Amino acid sequence: MKLLKPTTTIFFSLVVIIAAMSSCIENDIPYPHLDPKIVSMVAKNQSRAAVIDAAKHSVTLYFDENADIANVDVIDYQLSEEDATIDDSELHNMDLRTPKTITVTLYYDYKWTISAQQTIDRNFSISAQVGSSTIDVPGLRAVAYISSTQDITKVKVNSIKLGSSKSKMSPDFNNAIVDFSSPQIVKVTDYGRTEQWTVYVEPAQASVNTDRVDAWVNVAWLYGTAEEGKHNGFEYRLATATEWTPVPDAWVTHNGGSFTGRLIHLAPNNKYVARAVSDDDKGNEVEFTTESVPFVPNMSFDDWYLDGKVWNPWAESGTSYWDTGNKGATTLGNSNSYPTTETPSGKGYAACLETKFVGIGIVGKLAAGNIFTGRYARTDGTNGVLDFGREYSGHPTTLRGKMKYKCVPISHSNNEYTHLKGRPDTASIYVALADWSAPYEIRTNPADRQLFDPNSSDVIAYGQLLWGKSVNDWTDFEVNIVYKDTYRKPRYIVIVASASKYGDFFTGGDGSILWIDDFSLEYDY
Repeated sequence: MKLLKPTTTIFFSLVVIIAAMSSCIENDIPYPHLDPKIVSMVAKNQSRAAVIDAAKHSVTLYFDENADIANVDVIDYQLSEEDATIDDSELHNMDLRTPKTITVTLYYDYKWTISAQQTIDRNFSISAQVGSSTIDVPGLRAVAYISSTQDITKVKVNSIKLGSSKSKMSPDFNNAIVDFSSPQIVKVTDYGRTEQWTVYVEPAQASVNTDRVDAWVNVAWLYGTAEEGKHNGFEYRLATATEWTPVPDAWVTHNGGSFTGRLIHLAPNNKYVARAVSDDDKGNEVEFTTESVPFVPNMSFDDWYLDGKVWNPWAESGTSYWDTGNKGATTLGNSNSYPTTETPSGKGYAACLETKFVGIGIVGKLAAGNIFTGRYARTDGTNGVLDFGREYSGHPTTLRGKMKYKCVPISHSNNEYTHLKGRPDTASIYVALADWSAPYEIRTNPADRQLFDPNSSDVIAYGQLLWGKSVNDWTDFEVNIVYKDTYRKPRYIVIVASASKYGDFFTGGDGSILWIDDFSLEYDY
C-alpha cells in the first residue's frame, strides 16, 4: 500500500536510538499516542470516491447496484503514519450490509468504522395507477395504489424490479395480469442470496390529491397524485383572489400517477393557493407563502480593510461574511487575495485572487487565491482550518457575476496530483446550500484532511463553473444551482471562488489570477 510520509519520523528515530543506547535501563517510557488516520481507501467496484471523517474515525464507501456489498474487497488505502498498519485480512470479504469495525495499529490500537452506501433502482408500476409506489426496503414490501373503479383481481403489472439489474424474481410479474385481492409473495435472488418480498396493490382513497407544495422565493413546486392516463395538472391563485389560473402543461412533469408542477414568476413573501386537477375532478386546496429574499453582504466586493499583511473582505467597522486564506498565506508571505480597482465599471473594487508560491527558496507551499462565505478559523502548521458557510435560508436558482482569468500551467502539486504538472490551471466558482447544524470545518492537513463533498447527504443543492483557459476581458458568468430535492430548507450557503481548482491539495499554477465582481443570486427560472 502507498503510504504518506509522516511528520514525526525524526521523533521516532530518536526514540529508537535512545532505546538502543539504554538497553541496560528498564524501558518504562510510554509510547506516544499519535492517532494514525486513514487518508484514502479504494474498494473493488466502488462507484465514487470514499468519504473519510478523520474526527469520527469513519470511512464511507459508495457502490452501484451491481456490487455485492456483502463481499467487499479493499484494493488500496493510505495511512497518515508510515509505521501504522491494518491487518489486510480485515479488508477482504467484508460484509458491509452493516458497518464493520477495523483496527489501525501504531503502538496502540485505534478503531475505525467502515460502512457502505449503495443505490439500487427499484420500481413497481401498474396500469391505472394512482400516485407513486412505496418501496419499503427494510420491510421487503412494495405497494402500488389503483383507482377504486378498477378490478383489483386483474391488475396489469407494467414493471417490477426489486433487486439489482442482475437479480432474478420468482414469480416474475413483469407485463403480467395478476390478482392482487391478496398480497403476493415474490422471491428475489441476488448474489446467491434470496429475499422474500411481499407485493401489495391497494385502492386509492381519493381520485385526485394535492400532496404538498414546496414554496421558494419566486418559485413553488406542486405535487399531486391521480389516475395515470387522465389529464392531470394544477391550478393556482393568489390567496386574496377567487379566479383560478391553470398551470401550463409545459410546467408539469408526469411519472405514472404522480405529477409535479413548477410555478415560476411568483412574488416574494406572498400567500397563494394551489390544487391538483384530474380531468374534471378537483383536489384539496393547499395554501402556501413564498419566501422573502435573503441578504448576502458585499456581493460587489467593495468592502475591504488591511490588518497588518492580511487583506480582509469586509469593512473595518463591519461584520465579516466572506473570508479568504490570507491568514494562512501571510505566515510565509503577503496576502494573495486582495482588492483591485480594475473593475468592469471603473468604479469601486473587485476581488483579485492570485495563486502563488509563498515561502523562501524551495521552503514553502503553493497558496491558491480564494474567497469564500465563512471564516478562516486557524492555521495548523502550514495548513488552513476553515469554517465553511454562513447562515442562510433561501432557495436561489442561479449565481451570476463577472470574471476574467489569467491561466498559467500547473507548476506545483502534492503527491496525489503530480500528473497534472504542466497542464493549464483551472479556476473554479461554486455555490452550495446545506442543512448542517453548524458551519462545516475544512482541514487541508493531509494527516487530518476533511474537504467539502458536494455529494454529501447534508448538501441540498450545488452548482459549479470551471475555466481552464485565459479570459482577458470582463465576462458575464452564470452558475446554475441544481437541487437534490425541493422540500428541504437550507441552513447555510457556501460560495467559493478560487484561482486554482485543486488549491486544497496545494496544486496549481504560480501566477494564475482570477478577478471577480458584481455577484448576485437569482431566485427565478
